[in-house]
Amino acid sequence: MVQGRWKLAILFRLFADPARRSSQFLRDIPGLSQKMLTQQLRELEADSLVERIDFGEKPPKVEYRLSPEGRKLMPLLVEARRFSEGHP
Repeated sequence: MVQGRWKLAILFRLFADPARRSSQFLRDIPGLSQKMLTQQLRELEADSLVERIDFGEKPPKVEYRLSPEGRKLMPLLVEARRFSEGHP
């Protein structure tokens, strides 16, 4: 579910900032393309870790948030990151 180069970066940014737009991800994650961001967000949404909120406006306004399942997963990911920092 979190396999891939960008998914953890996306999840940690959503954990730090509860609602984000695509442009914010692209600005904050160097090297991430729009195509890859869209693909990763769709996979995270399909795995029920991220929710996509479409405001139905013109121009389109869409935000992404952690789902309840995503919020439950985050403490485990934080601990895994903390563990990996102490074990090179």
